Amino acid sequence: MDVRLINPFIGAVTGIMPQIGFSNITRKGISLKEKKFMVSGVVLTLGIVGDKKGNVVYSIDMDGAKKIASTMMMGMPVEELDDMSKSALSELSNMLTANASINFSNDGINVDISVPTMMYGEEIEINLQKDNIVCIDFDVDGIVLSVNVALD
Repeated sequence: MDVRLINPFIGAVTGIMPQIGFSNITRKGISLKEKKFMVSGVVLTLGIVGDKKGNVVYSIDMDGAKKIASTMMMGMPVEELDDMSKSALSELSNMLTANASINFSNDGINVDISVPTMMYGEEIEINLQKDNIVCIDFDVDGIVLSVNVALD
């Protein structure tokens, strides 16, 4: 996959996460996944259209998602995913993807994004239309955030 398709997402995570209260953001690795893969926890999917088309899928384990939601809600404890914490996580996916779209625009690539779709549970099967998905794993203050990019 063209690095110009993943760098906007790397920049978005490393740029946005400190703005919402996280201090240590480290890229842990990049791997390829097949178009069908399994995840557990919270999954946020957004469509991307325009000069590039496809999806971005963010995945976070349940405990990590609760910690992120709590941080976004100024430290309010999150024991379970309620409407407010789900809204915070959805907004995070909007912020990250919108920032990536700005990064694309800065490279002369125009894209628009859809509203996020959230799912959560165990062993969620993700089946995307692209053959190769690039997965970028980040450590965000000890929380693993996976950004799965399926664009062409």
